[in-house]
Amino acid sequence: MSTPIILDCDPGIDDALAIAFAAGSPAIELAALTTVAGNVELAKTTANALAVAAFVGLGSVPVTPGSTTPLVRPALHAGHVHGESGLGGAVLPGPARVAEAGHAIDAIIAATAAAPGEVTLVATGPLTNIGLALRREPRLASWVRDFVIMGGSASRGNVTPAAEFNIWADPEAAAIVFGAPWPNGVRMIGLDVTLQARATGAIQDRMRTLGELGSRLLLPALAQYRDSADGAGEPPVHDVCAAVSIADPSVFDYTPALVQVETHGTLTGGMTVTDFSASISPNAQVATAINADRFWGIVLDAYASVASRVG
Repeated sequence: MSTPIILDCDPGIDDALAIAFAAGSPAIELAALTTVAGNVELAKTTANALAVAAFVGLGSVPVTPGSTTPLVRPALHAGHVHGESGLGGAVLPGPARVAEAGHAIDAIIAATAAAPGEVTLVATGPLTNIGLALRREPRLASWVRDFVIMGGSASRGNVTPAAEFNIWADPEAAAIVFGAPWPNGVRMIGLDVTLQARATGAIQDRMRTLGELGSRLLLPALAQYRDSADGAGEPPVHDVCAAVSIADPSVFDYTPALVQVETHGTLTGGMTVTDFSASISPNAQVATAINADRFWGIVLDAYASVASRVG
């Protein structure tokens, strides 16, 4: 049975690849997309979500835009990583529809309230929408089946030595999110594992067999992905990891931890301070290991399913 998810995202190259994965995974039912400013500004993340969804055959999935700026800080984007459009070198047809009316936080609250205990909420961008939704409706945390983020790190960051981008972009929202009573805590898929999920040359060769999905989306997007830790042309596909954790939780090993977000430090703002001590009361399950071979097997199978429908 597939798991219904709401994907709150900021496409962004790796978000786009996560949407494509969700389209092809038999274990996931993508119920809705909500967007937030992050990798690029909100107008572009929303347009990209619409375009990617249409391209991979999810044209009926509702896309609802959300927050244009963080809770209290100036907007911080990563166009230097994801390109001017947010999709690197990928150029997709414009979608034949517009985004839903209303705001992402209302869409998230309404969908989870209508089916308590059924919907898994997955966040792959800054946590602004989720923080605002919790402020408006604290019961949100009890309504979801599970809550998963791509974000944070138990070790070093990627935008500063201390902080990962999604948390650094809105640490105040992240602090609200980690303080909420999620049923299983926050499932944190952070840099500790995502930096090991790299699109190597061999993986990109496999993508070349995927027809228009490979030639128009996956490969041109990855070719211009300027992740700060991308190695020698082998970029990590961070956000895909969060989606795979829903499709097959066994890909990752988890360790309970107390995760607190630094909101005041001059040098450590946005740091996810992670305490694995046995004596603490954990608020998170932190991914600490990944089976990269199994990960890519699952991802490429899903992409092959999408490729058979694209074009």
